[in-house]
Amino acid sequence: MSFVPISEALQHLEIDGLVESKPRVGTRVRIPTPQGIRERYMLREALETQAARLFAESGDRRGKEDLCRTGRQLDQLYASSAGADDEFLFSVHSYHMRFHLRIAEIAGYGLLRDAIEREQVLIFNWLFDTAAQRRSLPPNFHYELAIALSKGTVEDADAAMRTHVRYGMKEVLDAIRPPEDGNGWRVPRKLGRRSAAMSESG
Repeated sequence: MSFVPISEALQHLEIDGLVESKPRVGTRVRIPTPQGIRERYMLREALETQAARLFAESGDRRGKEDLCRTGRQLDQLYASSAGADDEFLFSVHSYHMRFHLRIAEIAGYGLLRDAIEREQVLIFNWLFDTAAQRRSLPPNFHYELAIALSKGTVEDADAAMRTHVRYGMKEVLDAIRPPEDGNGWRVPRKLGRRSAAMSESG
């Protein structure tokens, strides 16, 4: 493969926040920091509580029934994921993303749905969950959320989604530690020698 499509792919990954680049050093997978995780949770909460409020206000009966059914199926998948391989876990988290995107879709707000997907807040949550080795969730975790959004008031939906999004954040933060060297970047050998020579001559 030529350099151009590889470069474009890396640029897209950097825009999505999955990798980061440093001049004359290279590109690496972005290492989550406590502050970055808090901001991702805050962003997810802002987007998804708004989606929950709109869903409770304007979602139709069929859509609400569909969300409850999807929530129950998602809980069953999580319950059966103990000891599963990475491929199955990824499929569960992909279904998880679809569940949350459906809330904004059923409410009828395509731009909000696209914002949730574009920011990839749920994928980042998947990465954080993997780092924290958090595999289990409370029983009926998503079904109860779907019920609160479908049968409660707008305020009920708001509160239920906030509680849902914040679940497990402390465990994720506790499990992630910054790199020992402070930034985790490796300097190429040639650059390292040149820097050493410059420091000796200076």
